[in-house]
Amino acid sequence: MFYHLPHKEIVLASASRTRQKMLADAGMHIRAEPAHIDEDSLKAAAQAEKASGLDAATLIAEMKAQKISALNPDAFVIGSDQLLTQGEDWFSKPETLAEAKSTLQKLSGQTHQLVTVGVLYENGKRLWHHAESPKISIRNLSDQEIDDYLKILGDDYAATPGVYMIEKLGAQIISKIEGCPYAVLGLPLLQLLSFLRQHGLTLKDQ
Repeated sequence: MFYHLPHKEIVLASASRTRQKMLADAGMHIRAEPAHIDEDSLKAAAQAEKASGLDAATLIAEMKAQKISALNPDAFVIGSDQLLTQGEDWFSKPETLAEAKSTLQKLSGQTHQLVTVGVLYENGKRLWHHAESPKISIRNLSDQEIDDYLKILGDDYAATPGVYMIEKLGAQIISKIEGCPYAVLGLPLLQLLSFLRQHGLTLKDQ
């Protein structure tokens, strides 16, 4: 049994295993088709133009959905993006352990935002969008604690901009979460499901 839209395919324009799992765990029958856009360049350009984190995340989510919608005009295409901001600083996924350590040093003892945007396109047109900015507080971490954490984390250090996953070892460094946990994971799932129910989302027996 799974949830689907009769006569309408749902496509996730993302390679994110976390977003795919989130939808699958909610019983959704979807297909993932990554958009493969240059997110880092887009974010750098947006920051250079002094755009807000919300504007940047929205732009990237829409570009993902637009690209895949052009290839699947009859489908409902979900695009999403998430940007970690702390003050005027934006954070991308670290490419090295040294970058991961630097990120944790900057986030230590501070509260940051995860600007999370979801959009849905059909035939190149946006039908739905929603944005949330949950707040995450990181406890004070010594350099030794950071080194130990990264050692246990292994290759997962590059999985997220904040060098944590709330469903895994992130619980060891996070002191407080304010906002929807689904948005923290990278997709405003509850609002998306509400929209889909309005458009006929139903349970299929097989």
